[in-house]
Order: sequence, then structure tokens, then C-alpha cells
Amino acid sequence: MKCRKCTKHAVINMRQHKLALCSFHFLEWIKNQTQKTIERYKMFTPDQKILVAVSGGKDSLALWDVLQQLGYQTGGLYIHLGIQGVGDYSQESQRLTEKFAKEKNLPLHIYNVQQETGSPIEEIAFYNKRGKGKPCAVCGLVKRHTINEIANQFDYDVLVTGHNLDDEVAVLFGNTLNWEVDFLRRQSPVLKAKKGLLPKAKPFCRFYERETAAYALLAGIEYIEEECPFSVGSTSIQQKEILNLLEHQRPGMKLAFYIKFLKNKKSIFQNLDEDGDTNDILYVCPTCGQSTQSEGNCSYCNTIKRTQLKKNK
Repeated sequence: MKCRKCTKHAVINMRQHKLALCSFHFLEWIKNQTQKTIERYKMFTPDQKILVAVSGGKDSLALWDVLQQLGYQTGGLYIHLGIQGVGDYSQESQRLTEKFAKEKNLPLHIYNVQQETGSPIEEIAFYNKRGKGKPCAVCGLVKRHTINEIANQFDYDVLVTGHNLDDEVAVLFGNTLNWEVDFLRRQSPVLKAKKGLLPKAKPFCRFYERETAAYALLAGIEYIEEECPFSVGSTSIQQKEILNLLEHQRPGMKLAFYIKFLKNKKSIFQNLDEDGDTNDILYVCPTCGQSTQSEGNCSYCNTIKRTQLKKNK
């Protein structure tokens, strides 16, 4: 099969787009489509300072690579969670992230959860009895708090993550099955800034995982291939498998599902604010100074305090 743009051999055939491209034109296509997504959803501008949440995986490193090639001012943040897995999952993820940042001469912030709080993520989850044996809920809480802390500390304007179309559609599918209205109304390629909270954007939200993986491979990006040990058997993985079966039968189904949701979202939730929030009241946590939805300490500070108290008993 030949490239649609030239006579060279095509390295990827994207059936949903009816488009086959060679290595050079595919890499260019990814960059051009990313820029179009940024502009379409008004994510950020070239004069803004962007913090990229990086995990050492293909999506976040590929996104960071694309943004720096497009000329945006970027810095990366890696959060070392202390996850072991096969070998040392967190340590290997950090190594690959640091390697990428050094090769590209990009600034990278490293936050070690155990060094900062006294406990790795699994221990925090254990002492707070959250996650049914998995630290995923606590992990999300810690990441959100840390990202906002670093972003404010180093004066970043926007936070971006490497969530791809498969991620977004799996979340949309799961929330629709359970009619999680609060989550559905908040799902968007961009979350606007609020008091003390940075705007968040997902420039890869319209790319299939297969496409971001192909970009990382063709761009020569070394990334951790092992999935997080705690993701095994997760609901999101099961939902992705179901969606993959549907996509195989109907190429483009995932993209259409996501785009049509975004198109009709405003009319579905027309009685709610644009951001999907009926309550804009935010308080300030007296311990860390970050915004919280209730008076008193935020969930993060309560979680860390509870961990330290139980650990020292």
C-alpha cells in the first residue's frame, strides 16, 4: 500500500480516515492534527507556559514531543509513586522520562511521593482503606494535588495530559452505562480555569491509541511498555476491549461517538453551567492553600494526615 501523499510505502493505514501514510507524512499529519485540535477547542496559545504531565508512557512523551516541535513553551512533571511491579515500574518510568527530557533539552520536574509525604502510594491507600486493594483512587487524588502544586509554584498557565481517544471514549462509555451525570457534564477536551485551579487540556483527545503508539515508534521515542501493575483487570480495560470489538466492525465508531457527544453535550446539559458545575463556590485549604470544594482541609491533606497518624500508632 502506498502513501496517499507520495509514492513511498505506507507504514500505517487509518481505516476510519481512509488514509494511508508513509513515516514522514504520518509524523507531519500527527503534528498538524494536534495543532488543529488545539485551535478547535481553544486550548492554549503560543505565549502561554504549558505543564505536561508525563508518565514515561507513549502518549505523554509523544504529546510532549509534538508540542515542543510545534514551538510551545513546555515543561514536564513526573510523579514518582513508588510502584514496583515487574522490576521497579516507577523507577523505570522516571528513567525513560528523564532520558527523553535530556535528549530534547526540556525542563523536567520530579516529585517523589514517598520523599514528600513519608509513604509510597500503596501505603497511603492501605491506611485510608480506599480502592478495594488497589491504590487507583488515592493515586488520582495525589496526582491532581501535586500537578496543581507544581504548576502554581513554577507559574505555568495550562496543564496538558496525554489522554487519547481510546481513553476518552472508555470514560464516556462507562459514565453513560452508569448514568454518571456529574462526570458526563464535565467531560471535555478542555476544563476551564477556576479559583486556584489551572485550565486543563487534552490535545491528543481525537487520536486513537494506535496512532499515538505509531508516532512514538516512528519518532524514536523510548517509553515504558509495561502497563501499571494495578491496571490489570480494571473496568476501563474491559470497556476498551468492548469498544475495540465495535470499532473493528465499524471503523470510526469511537471517533464518531466522542465527537457527537461533544457536539450535543451543551443541549443535553443546557440547564447547567458551561463547565458542568452548578456550584462554583471554592474554599481554601488551611493546610496546603489549594482550592477545595468544602470548608476545612482538602481531601489530599486529610488523606496524608490520616496516613501519618495510623502509620505512627
